[in-house]
Amino acid sequence: MSSSQKQPHVLVISYPAQGHVNPMLQFCKRLVAKGIKATFATTLSFSKTVTIDKNTHINLETFSDGFDNNGPDQIVPPDVYFPKLREVGPKSLSDLVLRLDCPIAIIYDGFLPWALDVAKSFGLIGAALFTQTCAVNSIYYHVNRKLLTLPLTDSVVSVPGLPRLENYETPSFVHKFGLFPAVCDLVFNQFTNIDQADWVFFNSFYKLEEQVLDWMGNLWRVRTIGPSLPSMYLDKRLLDDKDYMVNILNPRGIECMNWLNGKPKSSVVYLSFGSMTQPGPEQMKEIKCGLTDGGFTFLCVVKSCEEDELFKEFVNGKSKKGLVVTWCPQLEVLAHESIGCFITHCGLNSIIEAIGLGVPMVAMPQWSDQTTNAKYVEDVWGVGVRAKPDANGLVSCRDLGLCIREVMEGEKGIEIKKNVMKWRDLAKEAIGAGGSSENNIDEFVAELKLQF
Repeated sequence: MSSSQKQPHVLVISYPAQGHVNPMLQFCKRLVAKGIKATFATTLSFSKTVTIDKNTHINLETFSDGFDNNGPDQIVPPDVYFPKLREVGPKSLSDLVLRLDCPIAIIYDGFLPWALDVAKSFGLIGAALFTQTCAVNSIYYHVNRKLLTLPLTDSVVSVPGLPRLENYETPSFVHKFGLFPAVCDLVFNQFTNIDQADWVFFNSFYKLEEQVLDWMGNLWRVRTIGPSLPSMYLDKRLLDDKDYMVNILNPRGIECMNWLNGKPKSSVVYLSFGSMTQPGPEQMKEIKCGLTDGGFTFLCVVKSCEEDELFKEFVNGKSKKGLVVTWCPQLEVLAHESIGCFITHCGLNSIIEAIGLGVPMVAMPQWSDQTTNAKYVEDVWGVGVRAKPDANGLVSCRDLGLCIREVMEGEKGIEIKKNVMKWRDLAKEAIGAGGSSENNIDEFVAELKLQF
């Protein structure tokens, strides 16, 4: 019997989206470094975007979502995709468990609660890993348990462990209830069987969400295991852990980094809205105006820029004032000394990356959990400002420019920079030796070895 077969074996199941896969793969790396055998599984179609270095000792497997022949860029409508995934996923996952070398635990994405039922049917440890904030998930839990009634009727929402929230500061699936029914079902139903989970993990760290974590700790065995960034950007204890091993949109890394190398320290505004969202044409016009009229130097990720006349003068890399690309290596960009501000859609991964690398933010949330995350960016953590939309939902050229200038040059920007550096240090402390997240991972590993 090989040494690898003598290790406790965990199966890690991820929803097929970059914002879910990234933190779950990072958790795998941490477990492997502590003597756990890890098999990572996502859907067959999405697995084509994942390249796992053999030196990580993580095995890659797949399960079916019912759309095995699709490419990773083929979008299936949510009202078609989610029911099919729930229909075929449990059987496919069960077949995978039977094929594998005796896993003792399934760590499953919160978006896939049926994976916990599979774990229990095999007598395995079941651990949920949520890839959105504790605050957002607490709101979803309250909706699931009918402790928060939808549609909202009050202008202010109160949830234990959270600050006072205006109606519009809740996730879009809450304050715009009914607009995305299939997605609403997905996020609210994460908690249908959560009381059966042996562990509940979050890609966060204790000091970042202390109050809501204490409240959740009365319900479940809650542990934070983040921030889940590649080790070279935080504690530098995992050898060669430099990236997420997921490449969806073909990064033009060399072009971006070469362009940044010629820019002064903290002089560049970086803008990206993630892999799932892109503002409409009218908003993009306002964004371009805010950047160019304000005289800022900028690097922007715009997925349609190569076909978009709006940004044509910035696509070829010849402009010294701006570069617009379809994608870039975000971690490398945020870590570059030339970056002074990050205009972000406020997906949790992007926020965690900005905090972990000490970059102030201008928040422009688009949908989902991002509205609540933006509230925390500005009012709770103090690491950025929110660009406020007008009655038509547009952030104006003028207001965006004012927000950027406030962060880059204003008095408030000085305080924001101090705050983001404080949170950066706390993030490193959490995942470093003896830190809260590191201790939580050690606790989980010790139980796996005891059960083995």
